[in-house]
Amino acid sequence: MPPPRPQPAMTAAIPLAMAIALMAGSAQAGIGFLSPEGPVAALQREQFWRIIVITMIVVVPVLLGVPLLAWRYRHGNARARYAPHWDLSRPLEWVMWLVPAGIVVVLGTFLWQDTHKLDPYRPIAGPTPPLQVQVVGLDWKWLFLYPEQGIATVGELAFPQDRAVSLELTTDTVMQSFMIPQLVGQIYAMPGMRTKLNFAADQTGDFAGFNTQYNGKGFHEQRFAARAMEPAAFDAWVAEVKDQGVPLDAATYARLAGQSTPAEVRKGFGTAGMPEDVTYFSGIAPGLFDGVLGRYMSGRALADAAQPGAPDYHPQTSGE
Repeated sequence: MPPPRPQPAMTAAIPLAMAIALMAGSAQAGIGFLSPEGPVAALQREQFWRIIVITMIVVVPVLLGVPLLAWRYRHGNARARYAPHWDLSRPLEWVMWLVPAGIVVVLGTFLWQDTHKLDPYRPIAGPTPPLQVQVVGLDWKWLFLYPEQGIATVGELAFPQDRAVSLELTTDTVMQSFMIPQLVGQIYAMPGMRTKLNFAADQTGDFAGFNTQYNGKGFHEQRFAARAMEPAAFDAWVAEVKDQGVPLDAATYARLAGQSTPAEVRKGFGTAGMPEDVTYFSGIAPGLFDGVLGRYMSGRALADAAQPGAPDYHPQTSGE
């Protein structure tokens, strides 16, 4: 005896149920914007679900209607009316054209508004000025520079809770893509290009950050911990980095710019007081970030910064 055939409604609901289960699993795991911990990711989630609900106006009738039609007009069903010369239904035509057109208008309006709200360059208002952090993408790690505090880190991005963070990003290697899903969406960083990203965290905690642009064999290890702290804890963290950090001068940066993961950087530069896979630097030479940007605008060939004895990272001039 053959097994019972699934009902049309059940068949149509399987893909939708699978998609919902996958998204729910991601939210429970705390790995994406479906479990936001900041205003930017929260708006991204709101936008996502709004789009899902609006598009379901078209998707659900299709998921239900196709198997129902196939069942209704299956071979052998004598009760289905055969109309070989039918070619037009004006009510159906109005529905088929007006409903999608209305969805496009509504979605376009919401997306236009949300695109401006989610502009990565748009500062986040707050009672205190944003924390300024400069980000340099390297193979295979992110270097975080705190110009106001005079410190830098690899493998860890710390900031106070409920205070806006303003990032400036570039790379000293190939194009990369910066992302902290629970706090902010991705933005690209490219050599010689300065991009910006603004975000904040609603509560303390550790959030996963990484590079989403494949850039070689160490790509899967280019991760970091984004840590939101109480303001007092952040001040203590800054003091600890200054105390534990190693000087970040031109020679140190030349070594750091070589191909290595955060764990390998920690092994090569770290001390016993530093967390696992995290490296602290202090005594940052002035103009490091602008120097990295400038080296791709000098019009001269670049030396391999990873080689011992490589020239300074500051921009070269035509008079040199």
